[in-house]
Amino acid sequence: MSQETPLVVFTTVGAVHDAERLARDLVERQLVACVNIIDQVRSVYRWQGEIQEDAEKLLVIKTLPDKLEELTERLHAIHPYDVPEFVVIESHSVSKKYGKWLVDALR
Repeated sequence: MSQETPLVVFTTVGAVHDAERLARDLVERQLVACVNIIDQVRSVYRWQGEIQEDAEKLLVIKTLPDKLEELTERLHAIHPYDVPEFVVIESHSVSKKYGKWLVDALR
């Protein structure tokens, strides 16, 4: 993986103020270039042996590989969940202009 291959990270939170707080913190620290907050997500999952269903906010986070370790540590330190979702996907194709913007935003 190239150091300039964009990564997309997913996490969820229950409250909009948590989503906004996480997004702002990560962007201000230049760990991520952008966070999209998707407000209306319904999650069905197993927690402590029971099936749960909750309204959540999905955060779609864009970053680079050299930021991932620090992003992982920071997100887990400030996330309101005991076990936060943290799924990382490597981008295989990104427009040149968007890729340049993302790299420039994190340098």
